[in-house]
Amino acid sequence: MWDKKLGRFLAIVAVAMTFALAVLGRSWWCPLGDPLPWSLDIWSSHNSQHLFDPYSLTHVQHGIGIFLLLGLISKGRLSFPVRARVTAVIEAAWEFIENTPFIINRYREATISLDYYGDCIANSISDYLMCLLGLFVANRIGWKGGLLLFVILETVCLFWIRDSLLLNIIMLIAPNDFIREWQSH
Repeated sequence: MWDKKLGRFLAIVAVAMTFALAVLGRSWWCPLGDPLPWSLDIWSSHNSQHLFDPYSLTHVQHGIGIFLLLGLISKGRLSFPVRARVTAVIEAAWEFIENTPFIINRYREATISLDYYGDCIANSISDYLMCLLGLFVANRIGWKGGLLLFVILETVCLFWIRDSLLLNIIMLIAPNDFIREWQSH
């Protein structure tokens, strides 16, 4: 399952992502200077500016979801190292794209994230690692366990922050006033 080549590849992807985010001008840490490693309030300027926030759970879901989709598409023929490499590249690409002005503005226009100004680099690195955690857990517990964990995390997010990975995708692609109104309460 794990080998040095895979570890090097995952590290190289993380370094490349970090470099790309620095070139985009992302800050390394919370611009407000708060030293805590977490922010639990999605309505504050600290969201996405620390290592962990409620959306960290959705990045675990990224890893689970990509693992499951790759297994479905390949009918189980892709090895774990190949799935891990593909997942790492997809997540790193998303972290870059998510922090471009176009997507930042899209979040602010279409979702409940009105005060979203992008992630700090530390948060993006943590999101990347959360995705890999989801991938490794899904590989360990299999597709049924992975699907169950995905649903559990989706449900926890819905009740905790009135947002989730699936709602986030819906709101980015096809904003819905009913969902936005429900999320605002």
